[in-house]
Amino acid sequence: MLNFLYPAARSVLFRLDAERAHHLSMAGLRATEKLGILKAMTTTPESNPVSFAGLTFPNPVGLAAGLDKEANTIDALGLLGFGHIEVGTLTPKPQDGNEAPRLFRLPQHKALINRMGFNNPGIDQGLANARSANSFNGILGINIGKNKVTPNEQANDDYAIAFEKSYPWADYITANFSSPNTPGLRDLQSEDAAGRLLGTLKKLQTKLHQETGRYVPFALKVAPDLDEKEIAGLSRIFRDGGLDFIIATNTTLEREAVKGHRNANEAGGLSGAPLTKHSTEVIAQFHAGLGRDVPIIGAGGIFSAEDALAKKAAGASLVQIYTGFVYRGPALVHEIIRAW
Repeated sequence: MLNFLYPAARSVLFRLDAERAHHLSMAGLRATEKLGILKAMTTTPESNPVSFAGLTFPNPVGLAAGLDKEANTIDALGLLGFGHIEVGTLTPKPQDGNEAPRLFRLPQHKALINRMGFNNPGIDQGLANARSANSFNGILGINIGKNKVTPNEQANDDYAIAFEKSYPWADYITANFSSPNTPGLRDLQSEDAAGRLLGTLKKLQTKLHQETGRYVPFALKVAPDLDEKEIAGLSRIFRDGGLDFIIATNTTLEREAVKGHRNANEAGGLSGAPLTKHSTEVIAQFHAGLGRDVPIIGAGGIFSAEDALAKKAAGASLVQIYTGFVYRGPALVHEIIRAW
């Protein structure tokens, strides 16, 4: 039923400011889940388990980080069919993010531009919110980042704090070092900086594994705005450093595909259909460099089962959706699962 209702709901929500519509949608999901209404309106997805990074995912479709920034809507989102949900980005200290307006729709291009800036309640509150989820049976990923006020020279300290706090509660952890909305963050994607971050987190992972007996895999999320040389260099770093997997890709700074739109020059990361082809190409390049040593979750402009299968053909073992979900709703989740 929800699949049929979503287009009508979207037409109403798209008349509102994008961020306000987002908050109303999330609040509505939480309320209807608590009342039992949401469960009655949803369809259980087909079973299509995928083994990945030592984990068994109920199905290949996940929700990308950035939608549930506060980790307080996990149970409701889980009812929509996702095999995994990635919450955050969560930083060591709470932060408000950038000034509004900071989220823009480009409907003609099936795209979004955001410059949210890691707005989140902080790792402690975010984890407390996540622990209150009690009905989601899929895989929970926790996406972590550094605070805006933390200089890059101390970035690894922020990631280590958030990593250690997340470890007992996450099925996997993702270090987001590729958002374009925190000044200087993408500088951490240089080979030297990426190697140091990977080394820091790998050492901490080993320590926590020994102490707890529980191995929690972790990923690095990469940008689409990397050239072939940078991809080859990072692939070597990831392989040699023992990274469990990558998520490819984050949003792009490129604007050529939306040139002329009134929001095209807004600062921030562009997501959605303009990224579809390029993100798939980046996945293929990373897959060529990583082989089977470091598997890939594919993301970026997935609006159909065909888009998801193209990511799979390029080397992705799982996919995540965000902007496609905003535009198409839960029907997209089920469509991909059936086709996979």
